[in-house]
Amino acid sequence: MPPLRHPLLCNILHSTVLMRSSCHLLEEISGCSAAVPGFSFRFLHRRANPFGNNSRIIVRSLKYSGFCCCRQLSSSRPSEGAVDKKLKRLHEKLGELGVECDPNRAGQYTHSTCPQCGGGDSKEKSFSLFIREDGKIALWSCFRAKCGWKGCVKTSENEEKYIVLHSFGSETSDGSLMRKKYRTISEEDLHLEPLCPELVAYFNARCISIETLQRNVVMQRVWGDEIVIAFTYRRNGKLVSCNYFDVEKNFWQEKDTERIFFGLDDLLPENEIIIVDSEFDKLSVEEAGYCNCISVPNGKASKFADDLHGEHEDVSFHYLWKCKEYFEKVPRIILATNGDGLGQALAEELARRLGKERCWRVKWPKKSATEICKDANEVLNIFGEHVLKEVIEKAEMFPIRGLLNFSNYFTEITDYYNCIQGFELGVSTGWRALDDLYNIVPGELTVITGVPNSGKSEWIDALLCNINESFGWTFALCSMENKVEDHARKLLEKHIKKPFFKMRNERSVERMSLLELEQGKKWLNDTFHIIRCDDDSIPSINWVLTLAKAAVLRHGVRGLVIDPYNELDHQRFSSQTETEYVSRMLTMIKRFAHHHSCHVWFVAHPKQLQNWGGNPPNLYDISGSAHFINKCDNGIVIHRDRVENGPDNRVRVSVRKVRNKVIGRVGDAQLAYDRVTGLFHDIDEPSNFLGR
Repeated sequence: MPPLRHPLLCNILHSTVLMRSSCHLLEEISGCSAAVPGFSFRFLHRRANPFGNNSRIIVRSLKYSGFCCCRQLSSSRPSEGAVDKKLKRLHEKLGELGVECDPNRAGQYTHSTCPQCGGGDSKEKSFSLFIREDGKIALWSCFRAKCGWKGCVKTSENEEKYIVLHSFGSETSDGSLMRKKYRTISEEDLHLEPLCPELVAYFNARCISIETLQRNVVMQRVWGDEIVIAFTYRRNGKLVSCNYFDVEKNFWQEKDTERIFFGLDDLLPENEIIIVDSEFDKLSVEEAGYCNCISVPNGKASKFADDLHGEHEDVSFHYLWKCKEYFEKVPRIILATNGDGLGQALAEELARRLGKERCWRVKWPKKSATEICKDANEVLNIFGEHVLKEVIEKAEMFPIRGLLNFSNYFTEITDYYNCIQGFELGVSTGWRALDDLYNIVPGELTVITGVPNSGKSEWIDALLCNINESFGWTFALCSMENKVEDHARKLLEKHIKKPFFKMRNERSVERMSLLELEQGKKWLNDTFHIIRCDDDSIPSINWVLTLAKAAVLRHGVRGLVIDPYNELDHQRFSSQTETEYVSRMLTMIKRFAHHHSCHVWFVAHPKQLQNWGGNPPNLYDISGSAHFINKCDNGIVIHRDRVENGPDNRVRVSVRKVRNKVIGRVGDAQLAYDRVTGLFHDIDEPSNFLGR
């Protein structure tokens, strides 16, 4: 007879194969065989089929589940009273597992909310149950991906008792299914005894009284030729598990028992909870007057997940999910885990699962100039119960990324007040006419505009040279309208204050010497770092900011120039407007400036001005979006005044926006441009070449 494919029974066989022989298990499953990875179960003999040679098997697949049930069609049907009795017993057994069913609907599929996962947030009816008409077997499965609970209840051979075979749908690291069935233990089975005087003295030496030990039912057990401490884990007064501790400070746990918190019965509904990571710490916190304290059962989990999975996949913290009903209405949870790396990691993982918004964490006091206490028991031993109580009462709110208090920045605020960095009020542009209007602060964005040939790029280059000369700042340049050699010439002329080439009609002006050129080249290399595409590709803003970040980290640059906006590759989605794109781009630039304490100058040309009469444009005239003025910290318009019969070297610097009143204000300043050296001067400042 060919084997019947039965994935649910496949899981059952897989999880129970270590406990039963395959032949015996096949007899229990009433002749059903399954294809299991790594296993091959088939009928060994005809007698393994209780239905006999003439019986027919009908396979009915549970909807979506991938497993099937077997039902006998035979002329010898059991009596109606016997079936009712079996269905009643089956109903009782399912009730013990929390599975609600209607015996009158035997032979039909019923759908309800899963008793394990509760249907998730949406309370969906993902739980499917099937009961065979003869009352011999019940099969169920939850179809939620985060649950997957499957199981089976069936009669044994003598039909006097029921065998419960069920599992969670998720797998452990070794591939075996987690079984819900745990060992039932008692103090008599484990041969537990009251603590001997020597162990009581051992606890007293750690400042833990006999009253606390008795209240928490701490016992002992003879293990080989030594006596070990037994921490009993109880729920509703019943012994569930037991952890052992010997004189060598070795911990181990009773096998095949359910993992829960130590001290679980001490928790009161809707009262705050203190969580520690060892039984000794739980007892120590109780000595300080707090009984609402529990300890995790396995100390520190050895490995933490990068992503938070569903409860059945969260193997390391299965004990937390098993006790989740204790935490549902708790307003505050204090995490008092060890102060070392693993203890803090445990606190982080617990907070992720319990909700950081209701978690607090303790800050252990120092025990010396360089060391802090590692846990509650050490604080109790060194400082006493009153200090431990004070530490718990002063627990701090667990930090949530992005949600902070001003107290987190008190040090920075004080440093800002004392001007520790030296440029909190901004650094001067080098021109007296601008000192009251505009100063440069790292971390801000300045947008600069002006009509073509107004001197925007020349003014920025002169500004950078002034700042470098006075304050030693270095810069990253993304200047896409200049060839490298031309840009180098302009910067060198401003630094050396001599023309790069022999000027036409300026025979009396001395050109920079070769020695000055060599010295200037070293200055160029030390002061400026170039961001440039060597091929025909057009740079995007992401590409520019990535290289600028590298320049900050590698060379410590304080300023970035992006000149101009229209030379960038603006790759925006088809559904995205230019206004939305500009807003997002400027936000990226501002975040870069703020996070890397780097001032950014961004040049943007105005749109084509209709019927322009020679007046300076404003920031709202910038091509692309009004966000250029809305999002920048400072907005400047550079304009060359062309007045008939007046000097043609006057440049107006119009400061049109200053977000930070500490560093400037709105206003206009006049500078004189020296076309020989490319320098800008205050109007009243004499220059050898001014006006030529």
